[in-house]
Amino acid sequence: MKKLSARRRHPLAALVVLLIALVASGGLYAAFAPAEKAAADETAQSLAIDEGKKLYAVGCASCHGPSAQGTSDGPPLVGVGAAAVDFQVGTGRMPAQQPGAQVPRKKVIYTQAQIDQLAAFVASLGAGPSVPTEEQYDPTGADLGKGGELFRTNCGQCHAASGKGGALSEGKYAPTLEDVSPKHIYEAMQTGPQNMPSFPDTVMTEKNKKDIIAYLHAVNSDDTVEPGGLNLGGLGPVSEGLFGWVFGLGALIAVAVWVAARTAKAKKS
Repeated sequence: MKKLSARRRHPLAALVVLLIALVASGGLYAAFAPAEKAAADETAQSLAIDEGKKLYAVGCASCHGPSAQGTSDGPPLVGVGAAAVDFQVGTGRMPAQQPGAQVPRKKVIYTQAQIDQLAAFVASLGAGPSVPTEEQYDPTGADLGKGGELFRTNCGQCHAASGKGGALSEGKYAPTLEDVSPKHIYEAMQTGPQNMPSFPDTVMTEKNKKDIIAYLHAVNSDDTVEPGGLNLGGLGPVSEGLFGWVFGLGALIAVAVWVAARTAKAKKS
């Protein structure tokens, strides 16, 4: 007993007890806190899915079916992923006003919170591309030259060389990419909305997508200076060739007529 009492009165006894208490409390927190956080996240996700299901029943089920299986008026949504919902609803294309060759971009009628809930519900129906993070689509430090090369190779045929858009067949069209947010451009490449092919990370890397976003931001910026002068709408070689053919050839014909008239007049004299 005397030895035990002596140890208790040791100057370091209080420090040892404090260290043991800290280790014990830290261990208990590590054991239980993650589980609580995971449970809270799971509850929040479940609530988002429930709210999204209600929104879907009111605004989407009439075209896409009550179970998102699709109808004659709308495609199935099982497996399209949250990114497709965020793009379509976040750009106002959905809900569509009426069926047609192509659904145009229009005013957004849902809040971002509601869009997130709809996306959570559709994502729960089947695996698909998720909504990208800001780190994924932020074009800071991207390669503009590489982005231009990739865009002209993969996208320019429909969207034109500078993303101004263009006509397709059967009443369809490639929309302009001016004033489109980087997130929505990234989601469009991931999901391939309407007539557009998809470019998942296995086909086009995350860095390549950033390069394209940076290129589009640069060519559509108000500060962009056209090195060649008049850009003719930025529609590429078709409009430039047409301009050259109409005005260039027209000028040559005018000169030829003028020369012929002067020659004829000179002969009469």
